[in-house]
Amino acid sequence: MKARLWGVVLMALATAAMRASAARTLDFDFIDVEGGQSTLIVTPAGQSLLVDSGYGGFDGRDPDRIMTAVHDAGLTQIDFLLTTHFHGDHVGGAPALSRRIPIHTFIDYGEPIENGNGARRLYDAYSAVRANGRSIQPKPGDRMPLKGLEVDVVSVGGSLITKPLSGAGTANPACATLGKKENDETENPRSLGFRLKFGRFLFVDLGDLSGLNLVSVFCPANLVGHADLYLVTHHGNSDTNIPAVLAALHPRVALLNNGVTKGGSYDTFRELHQAAWIEDVWQLHKSQNTEENFPDDRIANLDDSTGYGIKVSASENGSFTVTNNRTGETKRYAR
Repeated sequence: MKARLWGVVLMALATAAMRASAARTLDFDFIDVEGGQSTLIVTPAGQSLLVDSGYGGFDGRDPDRIMTAVHDAGLTQIDFLLTTHFHGDHVGGAPALSRRIPIHTFIDYGEPIENGNGARRLYDAYSAVRANGRSIQPKPGDRMPLKGLEVDVVSVGGSLITKPLSGAGTANPACATLGKKENDETENPRSLGFRLKFGRFLFVDLGDLSGLNLVSVFCPANLVGHADLYLVTHHGNSDTNIPAVLAALHPRVALLNNGVTKGGSYDTFRELHQAAWIEDVWQLHKSQNTEENFPDDRIANLDDSTGYGIKVSASENGSFTVTNNRTGETKRYAR
């Protein structure tokens, strides 16, 4: 009887240890919103950060997919919704999502500069939702209030960091061959971008940052540092295919939140293939824009008939795993 009781105690202790170990991971769910963006991040402290909310419309497709990820994570609210910029594939799903789950704090850069009817309608719908919660409009260099993490703002509303983040600041030799870059007049160069640091693990998400603003945080000096995991800017479109940026970040793993025909340009794929230091590139969709797709087992969706995501789980020691939800395959990247 005592032996049986002792066995039960040992099993309970082992289970508790496994749960404690699991709780120490930083978990990402890169949700398929068909070439837009929505990334759910759950911190080791249990806080949730949703980066963008995908599209509106499509019979609630993107809020449905976000809520599946939310339920899988056991969340009852979104602690922080960070909107990188005010385009429909990044902010359109926010109003419908807010009707399904409470959103506590909204992080963005205020309001857009684009004033066309479509842009204004998107923003008005979003701002009405934002008014129901707390609002943060950070400045470059600010640190977002997530426990146990260093989440530093790199770019926001067209303004950029001018001093290097911790561990960054070295000259970038790849800038020597950089041609002239200019910003367009859309919201993309105004994207709210950040670097997330969890112990030795580094993740970089710059939204759709592009043009001169994208270059300026990496040239002539790299103000951001390297990335273990890099979410390729602007869905892998050609306007963000800048070798000096990729050389500065030197990611171990790159991830593309592209769609079947949205993003994933030939030039971007070619550059990713040529970057010898990248161990793997994962895609949310197989792209019809290029013959240079990465192997099928690194792609969550082979056509537009499915909506699988990609999960990442990172440890404080810098190791992390990537899981393809379509196949169930998990690959570990050891430190």
